[in-house]
Amino acid sequence: MCRVIDVRQAVLARNDALAGALRKELASRRTTVVNLLSSPGSGKTALLERVLAALVERGVPVAALTADLATENDARRLERSGAPVKQVLTGGLCHLEAAQLRGHLRGWLPADTRVLFVENVGNLVCPAAYDLGETLRVTLMSVTEGEDKPLKYPMAFGLAHLVVLTKNDIADAVDFDRPAFTGNVVRVNPGVGIVPTSARTDAGVDGLVERILAVAEGAAVHRPVMAGRVREGRLLQDAPDDVPAGQR
Repeated sequence: MCRVIDVRQAVLARNDALAGALRKELASRRTTVVNLLSSPGSGKTALLERVLAALVERGVPVAALTADLATENDARRLERSGAPVKQVLTGGLCHLEAAQLRGHLRGWLPADTRVLFVENVGNLVCPAAYDLGETLRVTLMSVTEGEDKPLKYPMAFGLAHLVVLTKNDIADAVDFDRPAFTGNVVRVNPGVGIVPTSARTDAGVDGLVERILAVAEGAAVHRPVMAGRVREGRLLQDAPDDVPAGQR
């Protein structure tokens, strides 16, 4: 078991080093990377399409790289925004890694790109552990997924710089308990911002765009408490006590 842990730590350390180098490289060309994490069916692609369209309309040079195990469906949807889009098929891998991202950006990313969105594989477990060199990590969930999701996936929510709630237009119809959700987010990530949105009605889209542009212009990004403990190798201690160990 110790050997397994050591190998995993070595893999993550190598990834972090590559992510750091990629972050510096993209920062030197003034490209802000936004890493989007969510479970399948959260409405991440629909919201990203609206955000991309809003940025294109404002004249902001923007691009998106979207990852899936199979199909190019998401890329076709995102291309309707008018932004450059690239589909990455992971061939069964449940997450993106910094080396993969760097390889896919080479020769494709337009030189003037101000904001690059990376739509990670739909999964709240594996992608959470991998730094992609992003400036802003956004974890999304829909009102249909349950208020306790932040407790079930504390790393995905605990390392987020921003949390986005999707499908907010049907919150009442599914009896979504907003105070409970907010409380659960705060337990794993004190101080993180929460943005309610609806891709169907465009509610919250402009506010989300403004937050992203502010970061692109140098605004401070939330610093999750969990991030420091991950670097110290004490990740499991960050999960709330009532979260089963197998879900931490």
